[in-house]
This record gives sequence, structure tokens and C-alpha cells, in this order.
Amino acid sequence: MFKSLKEKLKGVSKKFGSSIDESIANESATGDLQKEIPSAVLEVTETQQKAETKTNSFSENQILHDADELSVSPAEVSPTEPKKASFAKKLKVLVTEREILLSEKDIQEPLDELEMILLENDVAFDAVDTIISHMKKSIVGQKRKLRTSSEDFVKIALKEALMEVLGEGFSLTEYINLHEKPVKILFTGVNGAGKTTTIAKVAHYLKNNGYSVVIGSGDTFRAGANEQMKTHAERVGVKVINHQEGADPSAVLFDAVSYAKAHNIDVVLADTAGRFHNRANLMNQLEKIRRVMKPDIVAYVDEAVAGNDAVIRAEEFNNAVGTDTVVLTKADMDTKGGAAISITHTIKKPIMFLGVGQGYDDVIPFEPEKIVNELLGADI
Repeated sequence: MFKSLKEKLKGVSKKFGSSIDESIANESATGDLQKEIPSAVLEVTETQQKAETKTNSFSENQILHDADELSVSPAEVSPTEPKKASFAKKLKVLVTEREILLSEKDIQEPLDELEMILLENDVAFDAVDTIISHMKKSIVGQKRKLRTSSEDFVKIALKEALMEVLGEGFSLTEYINLHEKPVKILFTGVNGAGKTTTIAKVAHYLKNNGYSVVIGSGDTFRAGANEQMKTHAERVGVKVINHQEGADPSAVLFDAVSYAKAHNIDVVLADTAGRFHNRANLMNQLEKIRRVMKPDIVAYVDEAVAGNDAVIRAEEFNNAVGTDTVVLTKADMDTKGGAAISITHTIKKPIMFLGVGQGYDDVIPFEPEKIVNELLGADI
């Protein structure tokens, strides 16, 4: 999943680290290190050097003279112990604890490369701009100790930038536990995005987590939709409510909610016909479904492999009928990851699930931190 983006982010993280290390080396080579050592420290170390030289020049006569003055035996008098390599020690501390101030010039080349990588992997421009701005804020003008790994330093900044764009995930089980039953979830989206199969997967997921489920087959427009949903429902072991082809989908979903209330069902999963936002009659029908069903959650479903198109459509659906959360199908086939990174940032709504295969078990809750760690190849 997101293989192409993962490999390129790994490469650019190393490039950031190399650029930072190079700027450190250049600073040290041009003598900037000595400039950053406080003059007071240099004065102290020079004084200590002179004192050590003087101490080491004590003669035996001086020792005998001191012994006579103090009325003690010469054996009891010894020269002051020199503070061995005190200057070297102080310099070592200054070097190992020294911090450098990073400038935008130090990282401009990898920063430009990161921007191109994100755009080439279908990350929306606004999301790219947010990530680049966060990287600049996290690195430029910041001080970093030399002993800190430059690559890790960059990965932390990149992780924070990606987390800012992805936002928080959406836990369906937590939502169900905190709300009155039945929880009603309405699935919307364009034709062919995989809503029907996704609903079956979510039903299977909820059953495995101990919830009772009923499905409302509200796609009365597409030929064979009822039969397809009935087949899925039988395979995952849940009840499906349906009417004949061409029936009013609002009536079907009203009956599904009524059934759930009468039988103490935890969750209603409502299917709808695929539609595009520019089909006014279908969007009006969807608005009627919302008024009749009164869903708790409206979940927009689209393909992760659609990239920027999925982001644009999600925004249009959100503007037209509203969206509470997103499900992205075919994430296992998506090498780029642009839709997953961009949708939350664009419509300000969280991703709930990723579809990652053909089986009923192949749907996973979207966990932003886990996704970012996988992208960066590390648990930071």
C-alpha cells in the first residue's frame, strides 16, 4: 500500500539529512565553530593553560622553599595537580553539545524535491502547501545538537507535517458505544466506487466486534443491485431489507430503520445508488433520503486509486449533501496515497475505513499514526 510514495519519502528524508549534515560540515570547516565559542570560555581556557604550564615548571628548590616556610617536611609538599587536558575537555563539550541554526538555504533542494514527490503522488496542492510550510517551520530557524541524527530529525518533522494534514481517524466502534441505538449510517458516492461491497465488509467487521447489523438495500436504480446485496448479506450473516427494483429508496431505508428499532439492532447500514454531484435529480433524491432516514453518519465512498479525482468528488459531495466521514476502497492497489493524504485536509472530515482486498475481512480502520509510520518506515 502506497509503495511508490513510501520509497520516495524514504529517499527524500535521507536527502534532507545529508543536506543538514553538509551544512554542519561546511560551518565547521570555515571556522564558524570557534566563533560560536563564547570569548569568556576562551579566556578561561587560556588562563588554565598558562596556570598548568606554570605549575609544571615548579622546581625542587621551590618545593623546598615552601616546605621551609610552612615548617613541614619536603615530602609533604607537592606541586598543584594540573587539571589534565582541561582545555580539550571543554572544547569537546562545546563541540558535542553545540547546536547549529538551520536556514532555508540549507534544505531548499530537498524541500523542492519533497514538493514534487507529493504532487506526483496525487497529493492535493493545498495539502502539499501545508506539509511544506510545516516542514519549514519545524526545521528552518531551529537549533539542532550535532549528536542528533539528521535523518531522524527530519523524519520527526515530516511525521508531524503528515499528521497535521491527516488529522484524527474515526473509530466507528467508539461512536456506536457512545450513541443511541440503532446507529444509522448512510453510504453515498459515485458509480462503481464499491459501496455495496464496502457495506458488506463493514457489516462483517461490526459483527466480529459484537454488534448486530441490518442492511437497507437502497440502491433500487441499478439492475441486479438487490440481488447483489442479498448475496453479500447472506454470506456475512446479516438481515437485508429491500423492495422491488425501481422503488423509492427513502421508503426502503425507512423500513430498515423501523426493523432495527423493533428488533433492537445496533446498526443500520444503508446503501444508495451511485450518482454524480451534477445530476440534480439524483442529488435531490439523496437529500430526501437524508430527511426521511435521519442518518447519524453519512459516509462518502470512493476509490483510493482515483487520486485527486476522489478528493475533488469528495469535496463536491460534501458541499452538495454533506459528509461526516470517508471510506476509501482499493487502498491495497494504490501505490501513491494521494487521496488518503488529501481528503481529510480538503473536506475537514476523517477517513473511517480503508478497503485493502477482495475478502470480507479486507477492511481496516484508518489510523493516521500507523499509516504515517508505515510511510516513513519507522515508529518515531
